[in-house]
Amino acid sequence: MELVSFKLPAALRRRVAAEARRRRVSQAAVIRESLESALVERPASGELSCADLAGDLIGSVRGGPRDASTNKRYLDEAILADYYKRAKKRRR
Repeated sequence: MELVSFKLPAALRRRVAAEARRRRVSQAAVIRESLESALVERPASGELSCADLAGDLIGSVRGGPRDASTNKRYLDEAILADYYKRAKKRRR
């Protein structure tokens, strides 16, 4: 690795130190990981994907079924619920 030297504001330095203590890693590791995540390569077209836009929300919902994206039963139930909801609207 190459050595890079830079200055940080005191408040940011305290936050880095606190995060390093919390995770039990070096401050340099926290800074490297932060830089890596900030400099993640974007798609060549320059457009962001849905995952890029909602990255901070992914995994933040608790209480739902863990296999919602892979269990066919949930999809079938959602399709039937939508069908019956639309059918009620058409009868009016």
